Amino acid sequence: MRPLEFPEFPFSSPLAKAIIQLERVRADLGEGTTPPEVFAQLRALFQLLSSIMSARIEGNRTSIVDAVAGVQYANRTDVTPDDEVQEIVQLHEATAFVDSAIHRGTVLTHGFVRELHRISVSGLEREGDRTPGAYRLADVTISGSSHRPPSPGSIHGDMTVLLDFINADVDQNYELLKIALAHHRFVWIHPFGNGNGRVGRLLTYAAMRRQGFSDAAGYRALNPTAVFGENRDLYYERLEDADSLEPDSLIRWSTYVLEGLLTDLSRLVKLGDKDFVAEGLLVPAIQRGLASSRFTSEEALALIIIARKVEVKAADLSAAFTGSASTRSQNIRKLLDRGVIEPVAEGKRSYRLRLAPSELTPLLVRELDRLGFLPRILRDSE
Repeated sequence: MRPLEFPEFPFSSPLAKAIIQLERVRADLGEGTTPPEVFAQLRALFQLLSSIMSARIEGNRTSIVDAVAGVQYANRTDVTPDDEVQEIVQLHEATAFVDSAIHRGTVLTHGFVRELHRISVSGLEREGDRTPGAYRLADVTISGSSHRPPSPGSIHGDMTVLLDFINADVDQNYELLKIALAHHRFVWIHPFGNGNGRVGRLLTYAAMRRQGFSDAAGYRALNPTAVFGENRDLYYERLEDADSLEPDSLIRWSTYVLEGLLTDLSRLVKLGDKDFVAEGLLVPAIQRGLASSRFTSEEALALIIIARKVEVKAADLSAAFTGSASTRSQNIRKLLDRGVIEPVAEGKRSYRLRLAPSELTPLLVRELDRLGFLPRILRDSE
């Protein structure tokens, strides 16, 4: 196996240009005007969409509506999701695990990678693995690929080299290039019997978090799965091309990843503008719900007020829910019970929108599609 290192490339190459453009965008990113609590909600929405995308790359065809319901009711004992919905639920749980475990500078370990696998595949029928959380003990083939992954005896050593590469400090200009190379090498090693694509995308997201790409405002919703979901066939084609480990093929792969991240980031920067978020995304989504009779006119007005004010008390909704304070409280309770709004903190009587998972999620997805935010793999959703 060739060593895991940065290929040399000319300064005038598309890869170099992508690196320079990404660093310019990164340098220009400010905190933005979108309130942090709203950005956190948007981040939750994009994380859910990333879980759906990752499953769809592997052939899962669950609709957005069914996936949202599955995640929303994941902890209810009276609801048994089907296998494809459960796959998305577990990917969502694995992403939450990454968010809780990985921060800037966190060292990624074998145990962390195996835990990602365990969470992602345990108990699944179609996309499960007989040994969740363990590296494979047998040779495998990759459907549609001529690449033959290394033998089981090489996996631990190959993964050690990969993790050392991910954990090593590099010049800031090379951080995203390192992530691109690491993603391919993980898939090339194929350390598990099944679930390698899903775990590889989760590991890539974790690598971005440890390098701080979830700290600045414009990166808080950035998840590399969106790049791979833009064109599933091209994703596999570029992976296959890079399997030779030749410098030119690795440069082509890295260029594909970094150009995709640049495109995705240019969309996500808009989410730092509170006026764009409120008037360009949230309000149109609520109005779409009104037009489809998902919300009454009073409910829609209340939700629009919350979208614009971010946090409200019951009295702030008097223009929407007219009548007595008791009647207003009953209408607020209905929205709380439906999960469309939530208290800003346990026991508090201040409320905010709940963007994901909730009834608002499919409406927001349609608006994101209208605005050109959705990768292609989600555009055939309901």
